[in-house]
Amino acid sequence: MSITEIAIKRPTLVVVVFSVLAILGISCYSLLNYELIPKLNFPAISIVTVYPGASANEVESSVSKKLEDALSSLENVKSMQTTSQEGLSSITIELESNADANLAVQDAQRKINAMVANLPTGVKSPSINKFSSDEMPVMKLGVTAKIAPEKLYLLTDNQIKSQLSKLNGVGQVSLVGGNEREIRINVNKNKLDAYKITISQIYQAIYNANIEMPTGKIESDVKQYTVRLLGKVKSLDELRNITVSRTISGSSIKLSDIAEVIDGNAEQSNLNKINGKNSIGIIIQKQSDANSVDVCKRVKEQLKLMENQYANEQLKFDIASDNSTYTLASANAVMKDLMFAILLVAIVMFIFLHSVRNSLIILVSIPASIISVFIAMYIFDFSLNLLTLMALTLVIGILVDDSIVVLENISRHLAMGKDKRTAALDGRNEISFTAVAITMVDICVFLPLSLVSGMIGGMLKEFSLVIIFSTLMSLIVSFTLTPLLASRFGKIQDITKKSIIGAFSRWVETNYKNLVTYYERILHWSLNHRKTVYVTVTVLIGISVSLVGTGLIGTAFMNESDQGEFIVKLEGEPQNTIYQTTQLTQKVENLLLKKPEVVKVFSNIGYSSSDMGTGSNEKNKSEITVNLVPKGQRSISVSEFAAMIKKEVQEIPGLKVSATPSSMMGTADDAPIQVLLRGSDINKLFEVGDSVMKVIKQIPGTNDVKLSIDKSKPELQIKPDREKMEQLGLNIQQVGSTLNLALAGNTDLKYSEGDDDFDINVQFDQFNRQKIDDVGSLTFINNQGKVVELKNFAAITQSLGPNKLERYDRISSLTVKCSVFGRPVGTVGDEIKTAIKEKVHSPEVTIDYKGQMERQSEAFSSLFLAIAAALIFVYLLMVALYNSYLYPFVVMFAIPVAVIGALFALALTGESLTIYSMIGMIMLLGLVTKNAILIVDFTNKLRDEGRTVRKALIEAGKERLRPILMTTFSMIFGMLPIALASGASAESKNGLAWVIIGGLTSSLIFTLVLVPAVYTTMENYKEKFNRIFSRKNQTIAIENHE
Repeated sequence: MSITEIAIKRPTLVVVVFSVLAILGISCYSLLNYELIPKLNFPAISIVTVYPGASANEVESSVSKKLEDALSSLENVKSMQTTSQEGLSSITIELESNADANLAVQDAQRKINAMVANLPTGVKSPSINKFSSDEMPVMKLGVTAKIAPEKLYLLTDNQIKSQLSKLNGVGQVSLVGGNEREIRINVNKNKLDAYKITISQIYQAIYNANIEMPTGKIESDVKQYTVRLLGKVKSLDELRNITVSRTISGSSIKLSDIAEVIDGNAEQSNLNKINGKNSIGIIIQKQSDANSVDVCKRVKEQLKLMENQYANEQLKFDIASDNSTYTLASANAVMKDLMFAILLVAIVMFIFLHSVRNSLIILVSIPASIISVFIAMYIFDFSLNLLTLMALTLVIGILVDDSIVVLENISRHLAMGKDKRTAALDGRNEISFTAVAITMVDICVFLPLSLVSGMIGGMLKEFSLVIIFSTLMSLIVSFTLTPLLASRFGKIQDITKKSIIGAFSRWVETNYKNLVTYYERILHWSLNHRKTVYVTVTVLIGISVSLVGTGLIGTAFMNESDQGEFIVKLEGEPQNTIYQTTQLTQKVENLLLKKPEVVKVFSNIGYSSSDMGTGSNEKNKSEITVNLVPKGQRSISVSEFAAMIKKEVQEIPGLKVSATPSSMMGTADDAPIQVLLRGSDINKLFEVGDSVMKVIKQIPGTNDVKLSIDKSKPELQIKPDREKMEQLGLNIQQVGSTLNLALAGNTDLKYSEGDDDFDINVQFDQFNRQKIDDVGSLTFINNQGKVVELKNFAAITQSLGPNKLERYDRISSLTVKCSVFGRPVGTVGDEIKTAIKEKVHSPEVTIDYKGQMERQSEAFSSLFLAIAAALIFVYLLMVALYNSYLYPFVVMFAIPVAVIGALFALALTGESLTIYSMIGMIMLLGLVTKNAILIVDFTNKLRDEGRTVRKALIEAGKERLRPILMTTFSMIFGMLPIALASGASAESKNGLAWVIIGGLTSSLIFTLVLVPAVYTTMENYKEKFNRIFSRKNQTIAIENHE
């Protein structure tokens, strides 16, 4: 007994099964996480090492290269990028897609622990972290209150940050700006020289007088005591009275005699403002497995509680950026598209079936399939994101395919006079092979997508598997629920009734019959003029493909989405102070706040983030996150608005600016095009870099062309004379540590007050470290107790040095970056590659392409491989199903004609060829072969009944025209809401939908004539081959007989 027969004979069993699936599906749906994009498998780790006061050159030679050597033996390393800048070494290691980042962190920690003793004195312990796209910032906010700035910082650091960090799903809470309390020891150099004391002696004296430690224990026969030394200073007066040294006469030299002890604020390296007002910035990251929407919801609830808790302090939180807003807007937009798609499919069903009852039977397959898919999504830990929701929308047309074919055939058997149950069973059984073939084709098409590796694989795995789950479920529905409902409620609609619906149905049927007659004439003509058909199709395919080659269709990794947020990055002169950067940033803030489209302006001054989501403090840079009103309330896109702001800001002198829309990962990809230069000679890199910049600037659409390294940062270079140093009784370590302490300061010492610890910063007074001469007059006490000035044994020169140094795979590197406006990134990138190849020649320098150019190249390569694999799988599947190598080949001819409409649709709508439109191309492989399968399969059945090839093809075309039109129009109209969408994330979906609409349209037109023509040609060749083979066999038989 078949599954269909069981369903018809035992309807209660089917009802129970699908009821259980519905309950489980709805329950699983409520447990699914909302995310913007799927979890990306992008394993990478970062190693950050602080070396206070060291120059970029010193950081590279003393820290970065040593760490690189230690990490060079790490397994599964794809690339190693190193940046050395003033006081900081940063190494980012990108791992192969199959690598385990957690194991890599552990391995890296072991290797660093083994060599950390070789790092210079003063280097902080390296910090190792893994990178995850799921741990990017989900919320940015500012906090203000009517209390002293240092008290607000203490409250934020100790209480607010702690409460937010404890929330379920919150990974990391970072603070930007604020006035942090610090005990400053401002050493007076003149007094220091007078007493013949070094700043190192001051530091050591404070350290020796500020110790709290266990010293052992004592015990008797009955008791035991732990002995603890309580030597920490309890007040600032106690600190001031610490004896630093003694005079020759034996008098004490107190700390207050040579330094000013101030209870003040730390020197600010970064500031935060929201809408131009001073605040403390809070950046919240979620845990990798947390739901961003739920995390943001919990954070906002906690913020309200804390505002009430600290109402006396008038504590206020101002949210500048909330990732969940766009995530929910995108999800809601896709759900809206889904509802419209179902409605349009329902209308198509009614037009062709003339029956609300029969239309509902087919429409039942949609919720029955989709709700069940939520169970699989929960089991496989998928989320409700842009890709999975889009998959559910795209699959609407696919879900009704099986049921359309089944119900249409059942209706045909009802028209023969059979009773409902017999018609349902016979109709289902007759086309069971076709339905299985159609479903298996979809699986063969999308299965390769789920196996793609790398970043693109992470994006498409959930998408493809959701479509596979849905398609399999729709096959089960068409074998069970659809014939069950048809056996109970299906009927042949009487269109002769005098009613509006009856009149409309008669009009449709009249036109359909005329269409069938017209199609029959065209089919006769095409079978008689097969060569004309082949030439026409070939020419059209050639023209459509040339649209890409000639640039009429651009290429890009993906279209920018309008999230209503962009990031402005500002860079002042290299020597600028934090105060000067604040002044420049304020001018930009004022400009932004005058714009009616601007809602929030969140400024981090002295801070700049990277594409990896990490940030660094650079006093001449600032970063402004700008939030705009929703897309429907402004006349221009976020890209156009950002470009307009950039143009206006460029008029401010002494300021470099980039303005880039936020990406889906929450960062600003301000350099989609990156040309990586590598070589051993840094000067040669700069020479070639200048040449590459000139070439890029000549390409239309490029702007903001720049080098990743600024070589104009002013610096003082101290070159000691080692011979003189040795004669004077000094050494490099002593000189270096003293310079670092005097100029950069040291905050390792702590001052305790209650439960809080505050930094003690020992440093020269600001007045003693302002001029170049102050460095030269810096004094040292040699091993004979004599005072020696720095200028007596070292040459001090002014120079322009790089603000940072870069290395890629342990080789010095330099990157030329540029942004693109008004043209597809991929198209501009191809033109840049061609121009550089022609105009830039330097054997000493290796040129590679990174950024979106690299991502697009990797993605397109993976997708082309997926297409090739899908074609092979589809062909092999049909060979197995048809037990023939010939008929699958005929079916495959439906695929190239889909390219015609797909590419013309992209050209006419101005869309680019992106990863999403490539997905549309892959979807077409399965969609268009279905029509060919319907024709070929029915033709074979008719030929088995004794009809000739020509008669079988014509009759099959006429009989299968209705289901072909129904399935094609269902998919086309199901795509229209997506193609015409303008809501959140619409930009990424529009091109995909137009590809499918265009491809299905051209396939519908050409497949109906091309496939019969190819079928006829193949049969003719088959007959000729059989005749030739038969003659040879006869000749051999006669020869053998003789």
